[in-house]
Amino acid sequence: MNEAQAREEICRVGKSLFDRGYVHATAGNISVRLDDGFLITPTDACLGFLDPARLARVDANGQQTSGDRASKTLALHRQIYGAASAFDPATRCVVHTHSTHCVALTLRPGADDAGAELLPAATPYFVMKVGHVPLIPYHRPGDPLAADLVAQTITRYGQQGTPIRAVMLSRLGPNVWHDSLAAAMATLEELEETAKLVHLSPTPPEPLTESQINDLRQTFGARW
Repeated sequence: MNEAQAREEICRVGKSLFDRGYVHATAGNISVRLDDGFLITPTDACLGFLDPARLARVDANGQQTSGDRASKTLALHRQIYGAASAFDPATRCVVHTHSTHCVALTLRPGADDAGAELLPAATPYFVMKVGHVPLIPYHRPGDPLAADLVAQTITRYGQQGTPIRAVMLSRLGPNVWHDSLAAAMATLEELEETAKLVHLSPTPPEPLTESQINDLRQTFGARW
């Protein structure tokens, strides 16, 4: 995908997410890694009404070279690329939303406990398509400490043999990364749908058993 195509794809995905309620107002941001830098949505931009020509272009050192002012989460996106690429070299994009049911789960008492994950292995497609989603304790939007913690978490899971494709920022929303924006959006959709199921369940769901998860590993290559 060349830069012109990446610009159009960011706008297409942004509009799709906005139209279907995964983001609202000016919440959320999207980036794509280029060979010599990054494209990222501007700060306080509505993802439903993006202009390809006004996306922020940033060089490999994080310095903006064109477009509207880059999202305040640029540091977080760059940290994700740096950490995730060690385990998934084809990582090319990051999507961040404020998806309702994902955020709702972080408002429950004890959600910020050390080492917590957003969801159990509730459904086979969550295990297959999303995997573990570590919960990152609350930091203000754009806080560099959150970016450092996300990178450390990605590295820790990867070194343990369970590379991840998403983290959940407490009270803010998920960050998902993949090799294409279409794949990242699909992962985000599965994550939010699972959060919705768990949120609507009258009692906490029993996770899949280790035997059932191992079957998904062997049959579908699930990373759990």
